[in-house]
Amino acid sequence: MISKSKLLAAALLLAVPLAGAGCDSGQDKVERWATTENTNVQIDWNKVNEAYKAASGPEDLERRINEIYEGDEVISIAVQDEGDKTQVVTGFFDKNHDGKVDDAEKIFTIKREPTAEGTAQIQTTGYGPYYGYHSPILTIASGMILGSMISNMFMPSYMPVRYVTSSARIGDLHSHRSSYRASNPERFGPRSKSGRVYGGGKTTKPSGGFGRSRGGGRFGLRRAGRTVRPARLSA
Repeated sequence: MISKSKLLAAALLLAVPLAGAGCDSGQDKVERWATTENTNVQIDWNKVNEAYKAASGPEDLERRINEIYEGDEVISIAVQDEGDKTQVVTGFFDKNHDGKVDDAEKIFTIKREPTAEGTAQIQTTGYGPYYGYHSPILTIASGMILGSMISNMFMPSYMPVRYVTSSARIGDLHSHRSSYRASNPERFGPRSKSGRVYGGGKTTKPSGGFGRSRGGGRFGLRRAGRTVRPARLSA
């Protein structure tokens, strides 16, 4: 007959591997954190909306968007016009480089719809890591100071637009953005592999929130503060 002490020892030996399987080493945790993508990189949605209103065309818009975005990936855009001058601009990470918008790659859409003679409205919606963001509905009208990408819609000779960022353009956009960041160092601080800011640079609070954020918040961010010394107690 097996004694109770031997049974207890056998149970403990079986439990040890199971406990180890449920706990990750510090190195494993660091690796998973370092390779997390597109989780908490800021997008200033007000600037995105202003970029659309000021853009002279799709290529100008994608340049402006990539200057705003603070991560490492290049944002591609697709522009699709519909019959009544409704326009949908989609920002996406073209991970498979096929020049097509897959649902899993979408970051945001900007939808422009005519509302009355000489007026229209636009709204931006976030997807993926920015799911849950909806901008206010912005009204635009002919006569406003607008880039030609929007203002041309008020012209009788307006031609529908269809555009998507090509794979060749992605390299040019990446080079342009690198030069832009080097010329504006106060806007961009050191980054982790996931694109998070840590230490150093000047950060801005996002205007619209991130929606669902997976992978945790920023790390190593210095907080400006005043050192408080303990008061002396008099005898």
